[in-house]
Amino acid sequence: MAPPVPALSPEQKKELATIAQRIRIVAPGKGILAADESTGSIAKRLSSVGAENTEENRRWYRQLLFTADKRVEPCIGGVILFHETMYQKADDGRPFPQVIRDKGALVGIKVDKGVVPLAGTDGETTTQGLDGLMERCAQYKKDGADFAKWRCVLKISAHTPTRLAIMENANVLARYASICQQVLAAVYKALSDHHVYLEGTLLKPNMVTGGHACSTKYSPEEIAMATVTALRRTVPPAVPGITFLSGGQSEEEASLNLNAINRCPLPRPWALTFSYGRALQASALKAWAGKKDNTKVAQEEYVKRALANSLACQGKYTPSGTAGAAASESLFVSNHAY
Repeated sequence: MAPPVPALSPEQKKELATIAQRIRIVAPGKGILAADESTGSIAKRLSSVGAENTEENRRWYRQLLFTADKRVEPCIGGVILFHETMYQKADDGRPFPQVIRDKGALVGIKVDKGVVPLAGTDGETTTQGLDGLMERCAQYKKDGADFAKWRCVLKISAHTPTRLAIMENANVLARYASICQQVLAAVYKALSDHHVYLEGTLLKPNMVTGGHACSTKYSPEEIAMATVTALRRTVPPAVPGITFLSGGQSEEEASLNLNAINRCPLPRPWALTFSYGRALQASALKAWAGKKDNTKVAQEEYVKRALANSLACQGKYTPSGTAGAAASESLFVSNHAY
């Protein structure tokens, strides 16, 4: 049943579809750099290379990524920021959103406020941040954001996710999407109930991989078949793009699996690309090590991964044998939250 009053004007729908569809974020060869780690989360990344978690170090590291040379421009269609990063500036005085746009990418913003325990469950969670979301989204839009990101987490085990957790998180995602128009079977049912305009959304899921504790090693082709099959059974073709998170895979695994997904023989009505954080940054972070003198070598590592994933989302990636310092390292973090 249609809503009594249209939620979006034709002009708003056109803008959303333009942002989400192929000509912008998920154009062929393009994906998303997820640089939206919270202050607490990035502290773990910085400490791993001996860098202090100061605002200046956080600013400098993000600047390193955002000012990489023109080789990344065909690879990165959007960059997701954390609140602090949204209002920081580069050394030349330009706000980071302007730096990103000057390179032809769109500006995203993480708008959720993290996961909290879900009452009545054994360690399952829901995501907070719906209160005041409309006002925050309006301000972010005014300050240069083009799209938003919201994260919900489902715990996978022998007895979870529970029905309660599935429906709670599905409705949280739908309420978020109906407010700011951005965000599987239960989720899309909830999106329909909330009259979300699917052509103006992108989905950011995990790939279907064996759990970290799984002893079986699945091939990229097996992961691709399982992932595309799951998506075909749940995600409407009206959704223009699916931008995978790396989910603790190593940089190289994330590229190889994305490449296999885009070579999967099953029909795929959506663009299938990347929205990687750790799998774009691990080697760059290791090369930087908190030292400004290492900026160029760190940028080279970032460019290398961006180019690899640009090819992977076109099904054209072939390992070169010159992977970065952290390319094969597992990026899994137990109970990861940010």
